[in-house]
Amino acid sequence: MNETIVFAVISLSAIGSISAVILYFVAQKFKVIEDPRIDIVNEKLPGANCGGCGLAGCRAFAEELVKTGDLSKLNCPVGGSETMRQIAEVLGLVAEEKDPLIAVIRCNGSRANAPVKVSYEGASSCAFAHVLTAGESGCPNGCLGLGDCVVSCQFDAIYIDDITGLPVVSNEKCIACGACVTACPRSIIELRKKGKKDRRIFVSCINTEKGGPARKNCQVACIGCGKCVKECAYDAITLQNNLAYIDHEKCKLCRKCEPVCPTGSILELNFPPRKEKAGETLKTTEPVTVE
Repeated sequence: MNETIVFAVISLSAIGSISAVILYFVAQKFKVIEDPRIDIVNEKLPGANCGGCGLAGCRAFAEELVKTGDLSKLNCPVGGSETMRQIAEVLGLVAEEKDPLIAVIRCNGSRANAPVKVSYEGASSCAFAHVLTAGESGCPNGCLGLGDCVVSCQFDAIYIDDITGLPVVSNEKCIACGACVTACPRSIIELRKKGKKDRRIFVSCINTEKGGPARKNCQVACIGCGKCVKECAYDAITLQNNLAYIDHEKCKLCRKCEPVCPTGSILELNFPPRKEKAGETLKTTEPVTVE
């Protein structure tokens, strides 16, 4: 009996020792030596893990930066240019200065501009309502106002205005992580240049319907007349599928397009009031003709 016990103990010890040796050599064979710079870069990042960089958190972003050694296509929207400059110093690279971005709501279909025609009763989710209805105003592309963008924002940078029923983005809090852009089922939110002194110009409409149907549901809808395209001297405005679009990379903020828009679908944010010249009016009053 004692001999059996001794044999069993010796056998188990031998098996354990052999297994340990095998595991040691396997670990040596497949071990991954992590670049110590990853930890250094990770410490420079804000730790928000918002996904705004396009990767699954700050650690993954740090690993990608060290792995590729290329800052041209990688950016931390939360940390901004200062964080990227510090990271560039760690990696021995030069960080390109990038213009800060901000989320922009490309829909001005407020309750005043796009009156309610039907009442929606269902789950309080834009993603759900988008499948079931065109929206209470009848616009198939307009904001549904149920706040999926608000829920997605972990920086408390967006809220639904009680009066207009539209999302409002905070200039101070928005870090352009893009979570709201992804959350919106109608793609009305876009990341654009924040602009000097927070000044921006954009077409606040994404409706591609023809002028008649578009205006029937929203009085400030773009009707695709093309007047803004002809007015722009910088080729910053294009017209496609009955909808004008202002390229924020080309736009010089000259403000010449906004006065010629007959429906008021072009918005100017944070500009000083226009100075009225003698014998001129600030806004064209010619009638709008739509098909």
